[in-house]
Amino acid sequence: MTVLEKIQELLDDNHVNYTLTEHEPVHTSEEAAKVRGTTLSQGAKALIFFADKKPLLIVVPGDKRANLKKFKKTFSIKDLRMASPEEVTQLTGLKIGAIPPIGKAINLPSYFDQSVKSTDTAVFNAGSHSHSIAMKAQDLIKIEQPKLCDIT
Repeated sequence: MTVLEKIQELLDDNHVNYTLTEHEPVHTSEEAAKVRGTTLSQGAKALIFFADKKPLLIVVPGDKRANLKKFKKTFSIKDLRMASPEEVTQLTGLKIGAIPPIGKAINLPSYFDQSVKSTDTAVFNAGSHSHSIAMKAQDLIKIEQPKLCDIT
């Protein structure tokens, strides 16, 4: 089962309304917003890090950057580093830029910036550079149940 299929199954099983769109491949938040016709802030940017050698998913709006010092302090992490492209593929079977903000689909714990809950719609790449899902941000949080924190 592909990551996209896992996401769709999770959303369907929980009766979540979403829209799946196929589009030209995108590799940045800016490209994705343009091809989707959405704002950068609606994008749920998913990044994989290693925190004290354990992989995790950090999700921030597409127009923001994760504040790693703040994240480390909030969760008492000594060593935090971004996963390399090779590590991302090894962990998830996906390429950078295709990572969804649904850690349950890729077996990673997730940490969302709390500002994600204040946007109406979340849009994200769903396991590929050419498939996006749009859904209510509140539904994404309800399904994923991430740790919410101030990390931007």
